[in-house]
Amino acid sequence: MLALLPERVAYARGVKLAHEDFLELILSDEVERRRNRSMEVHLKDALLAPDQTLERFDWDAAITLEREKVRDLFGLAFLDRRENVIITGPVGVGKTHLSNALGHGAVRRGKRVLMLRSSVFFKRLNQSRADNSFGKELISFLRPDLLILDDFGLKKLTPSQADDLYEVIIERYGKSSTLITSTRHIEEWTSLFDDLLVANSLLDRLAHNAYQIVIDGESYRKRLGITWKNGWEGEKQGSPARPER
Repeated sequence: MLALLPERVAYARGVKLAHEDFLELILSDEVERRRNRSMEVHLKDALLAPDQTLERFDWDAAITLEREKVRDLFGLAFLDRRENVIITGPVGVGKTHLSNALGHGAVRRGKRVLMLRSSVFFKRLNQSRADNSFGKELISFLRPDLLILDDFGLKKLTPSQADDLYEVIIERYGKSSTLITSTRHIEEWTSLFDDLLVANSLLDRLAHNAYQIVIDGESYRKRLGITWKNGWEGEKQGSPARPER
């Protein structure tokens, strides 16, 4: 409280606050400070991109999506209902940005969030087997109110990866929400699994009552005049490279 105390004392004297009102004022400052600090910590733990918020999403981009469904999604009622979200579409149309934005909104609502690329998710679980921390790592993926797995389905899953994903989705089903983004439509996901029984069981739970958002349009990087040549490079000198959306 010390940082704001001189300012609050001057204000209290100026407006002749009663002692109990002064005490309430400085305690309210401390409550707000702790709330903001808690949000900063939760945002850091969530591993969200700090600049990919809903306010910064390019709604004028040449993409098509069900805006009413997206607007309803950002009401975050799906978290209370413990429903899942699936966002699909080609590269560069804003799937990652929307996912980050939902994560930011959830943290502001006081929810626990964790966002990872799917490749990192599988790598962490695989490495945890080597140091006998698999159970602890698994719990870290079950704890968040919203788990976001970005860029799912770039490669076919190994049997171990399929089992790990199945374990996480089954344990989270009906208890918390999972958001997955992919360049593949959900109907293509069964081809990523060797075992169709596991695939169908997992996808049935994942897609049950899930929000399914399909985004279509031209890549954000292509619209900026950025081409692929051993990495995304600007066509014109000085053209800035843009972050993944």
